[in-house]
Amino acid sequence: METETEITAVHATPGYAGFFFDDQRAIKQGARQDGFTYEGDPVTDGFDEIRQAGESLVVDIELENGRVVRGDCAAVQYSGAGGRDPLFQPDEYAPVVEGPVADALEGRDATAFLENADLLEQLAVDGDRLHTAVRYGVSQALLGAAAEARATTKTDVLADALDTDPASEPVPVFGQSGDDRYTNAEKMFVKGVPVLPHGLINSVEKIGEDGETLCEYVAWLAQRSQELGPDDYQPRFHVDVYGMIGEVFGAPYDREEVIDYFAALEEAASPYPIQIEGPMDAGDRVAQIDAMVELREGLADAGVGVDLVADEWCNTFEDVQAFVDAGAADIVQIKTPDLGGIHRSGQAVRYCEGTDTRAYLGGTCNETATSARVCAHVALATDAAQVLAKPGMGFDEGYMIVENEMRRTLARRARDGTRENPTDAETDELAADD
Repeated sequence: METETEITAVHATPGYAGFFFDDQRAIKQGARQDGFTYEGDPVTDGFDEIRQAGESLVVDIELENGRVVRGDCAAVQYSGAGGRDPLFQPDEYAPVVEGPVADALEGRDATAFLENADLLEQLAVDGDRLHTAVRYGVSQALLGAAAEARATTKTDVLADALDTDPASEPVPVFGQSGDDRYTNAEKMFVKGVPVLPHGLINSVEKIGEDGETLCEYVAWLAQRSQELGPDDYQPRFHVDVYGMIGEVFGAPYDREEVIDYFAALEEAASPYPIQIEGPMDAGDRVAQIDAMVELREGLADAGVGVDLVADEWCNTFEDVQAFVDAGAADIVQIKTPDLGGIHRSGQAVRYCEGTDTRAYLGGTCNETATSARVCAHVALATDAAQVLAKPGMGFDEGYMIVENEMRRTLARRARDGTRENPTDAETDELAADD
């Protein structure tokens, strides 16, 4: 069947993201909350305030057949921290997308997703590689263009590009609570969310001077989950501590005091499994890997069954490789906006195959509904261990977006598999649906 698949134009429109940009360094250094904002001056380059509005850049790709597909450039909440690219400012990058990026892509065959995405990864402007947010958003649009041109799902385009067999069931969704860690956790229990609650434990106040506040919270999670959850509910607790265990206890991380604290967390979560994200922030990738290995080996030697999740300093594809190769974590967060092209996130998930490290397809609350839906396709295509509910910190909206996108895609793939040669009208209908 003949299909007009040439990319004819690329457009960029500045917009908003699903949450806010926060200066993580300023917060860790003790910035006090003032209602929803923070008092004090930012310390990370690019920030005008410690908390400022999250922004995105909406990318539209036009095809020769007149169809328009979309991707959203977005960056993580804690931009500029932990070795990440600097604060993303859409007004600065819109001319780049409509200029050099458009020049490189216009006229290319939209069906060649992997080739187009790789071209974008290598593109440099004034000698500098494109910001990760730009590569992230434009590659989403390229994926949509390929799915549109081929009249198939984004999951299938990715599976072809990555040589995978897609998941046959929705990937377990990880809900994030934001600071409303009790009410939002209760919402997650009622909906039977498989992995929860994130918790946003990013200060000594939230973890406790000796870590006691976090232990109390985990014990509450274990009890309340059974009061509110569905029958036979078996949650997995996942708490992001933003390096605060390191702040409270300090190195070395295999000493008895630290291991005993993790044993207390395990006991508080019992009978459910618990995984701790970002236990420390050692300041650079090498030091972070060494600290994570030290802690992980200490836990293994003591028979403490708390899984460790790599986040800080695990940003790029190369970072993921380094953490996996070193055995530094039970789980690596693949922080999708930080890897650049969306296919790079899929490749990072695949890199975990055959190792004892599981792949958590994450991201940030500061994305958009568009980027979240695309990530649902990456999760399905690679059968990741878990996928983040996003965007936003209200939980319900992000969970609905990601879970529903996976369910409808699986249903569509089941329908499409029953017909070998769809008619032109059916193909047009399917393409419009995605």
